[in-house]
Amino acid sequence: MKKLRPTASIIPNLFTSMNMFCGFLSIINASQGNFIYSASLIIIAAIFDALDGIVARLTNSSSALGVELDSLSDVVSFGAAPAYLIYATELYKLNALGVVISSLLMIAGGFRLARFNVQLVGFDKSFFKGLPIPTSALTIATFILTFYIGGSGFSTAQSDSVIPLVIILSYLMVSKIKYDTIPKFSWSAIKEQPFIIIFIIAGIAVLLITSGKALFYIFVLYILFGIFRYIFYSLSKKN
Repeated sequence: MKKLRPTASIIPNLFTSMNMFCGFLSIINASQGNFIYSASLIIIAAIFDALDGIVARLTNSSSALGVELDSLSDVVSFGAAPAYLIYATELYKLNALGVVISSLLMIAGGFRLARFNVQLVGFDKSFFKGLPIPTSALTIATFILTFYIGGSGFSTAQSDSVIPLVIILSYLMVSKIKYDTIPKFSWSAIKEQPFIIIFIIAGIAVLLITSGKALFYIFVLYILFGIFRYIFYSLSKKN
């Protein structure tokens, strides 16, 4: 980790701050019943989260402060915001139990980020151990955008799937299941991770064809791929 360079780190830290601000704004909108806008703000927060890392690398301004600020922002935008959003749209019906269940997204996400920070030095940069907290948050946000109908809420099928979805995402974040990082688009990356590159390109094509409506299903496929790969390798080791 490089020493803090105040002038160089201003721009990436500004993107990180915008990530946090979008998370805070998402919570406010969810509390006011603007659930679609609240979910959209989580997606915007994820864009800022991606940009801060890109800018930090381009400006060679990574710092210990930036890492901690990024994690604190993620707890707000990808922990508290989706937890409150899913509570406000559905789990409020369960009263105190709904509070407990929805809070799992924030609590598990906090543990996930703490573990990531502890293991930041020397870990395999081609994989994340456990589902990344932004992916969990984006899955919740796209679930809302795909299935929530203003004025009438979720259908019975989607309503029944909320609790399993929250519990599964929370467990995956603190699990040891590996998930691929997004590779750089280079010839070496294509040779090392061809299936990931193909999946990304196919996903972009599907998003364009469906005008973004398939985004939730793409996240589901990504999550399931990690689970099935983990099961496959676990069974292979036993045989």
